[in-house]
Amino acid sequence: VQLQASGGGFVQAGGSLRLSCAASGRTFTNYGMGWFRQAPGKEREFVAGITWNWGTTSYSDSVKGRFTISRDKAKSMVYLQMNSLQTEDTAVYYCAARNGGTSTKTYEQKDWGQGTQVTVSS
Repeated sequence: VQLQASGGGFVQAGGSLRLSCAASGRTFTNYGMGWFRQAPGKEREFVAGITWNWGTTSYSDSVKGRFTISRDKAKSMVYLQMNSLQTEDTAVYYCAARNGGTSTKTYEQKDWGQGTQVTVSS
């Protein structure tokens, strides 16, 4: 499985960004796809997840209502629309995949993308 994340950048607080994750290498039936992030000096944490089959979504409390995860099965892409960005959202964002549905736990993810930097200024 290859996961290629893109779309990060520099944005002012209150702004928006959309991250993309190109997934390849297999069919993702029964997979759970997720976005995680890691800020400097902090552990990697769950942001959002989506089931490939049904599109069932889940979010961390810190991003609920501001971020939206989606997937395009035909294009084999996963997206993270981030609105109302805050300085606390500054981190490297990673897409991840695992067989058997989504999980909020980093150690349960099987495959990781390379990460894309998101920087939110005040």
